[in-house]
Amino acid sequence: MKYTIVVSAMVLVNALLGACTTVQPWERGTLAKPAMSTEDPPHEKTQKRRTYSAKEGGAAATGVGGGGCGCN
Repeated sequence: MKYTIVVSAMVLVNALLGACTTVQPWERGTLAKPAMSTEDPPHEKTQKRRTYSAKEGGAAATGVGGGGCGCN
């Protein structure tokens, strides 16, 4: 029983420490690409907000009235 706890703890520590790394200067360009961003581009945010308001228009969730058909 004690052996499995020790082995489990060692595996957990190894997994957590293995995820840490230093990013080299030549690798930063790859991480700075727009595809690596966690946020949507502004034009996609606008389109998603518009689609959401069209879907939820009957409930006026975002303050936009209208039906769920997407008509403005």
